[in-house]
Amino acid sequence: MPLRRLGRSGLQLSVLSFGSWVTFDNQLDDDLALECMQNAWEAGCNFFDNAESYAQGKSEAIMGRALARLGWPRHRYVVSTKFYWGIHGDVPNMRNTLNRKYLAQAIDASLERFGLDFIDLVYCHRPDPNTPVDETVWAMHDMVASGKALYWGTSEWSAEQIRAAWEYADRHHLHAPVMEQPQYNLLDRRRVEEEYAPLYEEPIGLGTTIWSPLASGLLTGKYRDGVPADSRAALPGYAWLAGSLTDADALAKVERLRPIAEELGCTLSQLALAWCTLNPHVSTVITGASKASQVTENFGALHVIPLLTEEVVVRIEDAVR
Repeated sequence: MPLRRLGRSGLQLSVLSFGSWVTFDNQLDDDLALECMQNAWEAGCNFFDNAESYAQGKSEAIMGRALARLGWPRHRYVVSTKFYWGIHGDVPNMRNTLNRKYLAQAIDASLERFGLDFIDLVYCHRPDPNTPVDETVWAMHDMVASGKALYWGTSEWSAEQIRAAWEYADRHHLHAPVMEQPQYNLLDRRRVEEEYAPLYEEPIGLGTTIWSPLASGLLTGKYRDGVPADSRAALPGYAWLAGSLTDADALAKVERLRPIAEELGCTLSQLALAWCTLNPHVSTVITGASKASQVTENFGALHVIPLLTEEVVVRIEDAVR
């Protein structure tokens, strides 16, 4: 498995990684989650992504129990979580915030659910317009300085917001945001390719750990005939996905990709995942799966990367334009 540095940091992540959004607890119990993680590990994955809000903390707990059962050496893997939404309902200071009180309590609760002494990567899951950026930066700095987290970053922040946080940290010699976790795929590209472009350069040197590389499953091609009963869009609470997954224009683009995948001898999923790795500013591509066989298929994208010649990439670009 190829490794890439997380931005300008020295941390190296597997170019393909494994995340638990939607699947853990909703579709995968402890045993199936462990099986998926083991398949990813055997394929060379060293980064496992999570968030406090995924299944209201249950996703972290499932992953923590799996890690304990798998018994991997702690220095061999990287784990992440994200804070913002909260899991305590409509409680003041504990919901939709990045204030110091919430962040200080959230990290301790996550560590307990994971059963770990520290979390490698911690993200501010969304920007908080109601908390001054200096308060959030100081709270994240203290989290890293205490050893409870090793690096901190953002998820779905604007370039302007990331720069403001980084510049405040730099002025005050604090631990600055190292990475951003944005959505990025063949159908959603502008933020990663255009908006963040200046942030990849020094001195910021932003890394990206991208999510939804398959556009919530649209790029698998399985939504050609509607929403399958076993898909995430059919899960309770995820009906909001159905509109984008059945968009006629997007589906037409996916169908134009199908013959390219067939000629390369790969699946549409593998083609889309391999394409994401071509961007040198993508530190890792976070994959997801509702069964172990999907993990194996997704990580088969590693064999497709060398097949994406300049000519093939042009055809891909034409298909989705």
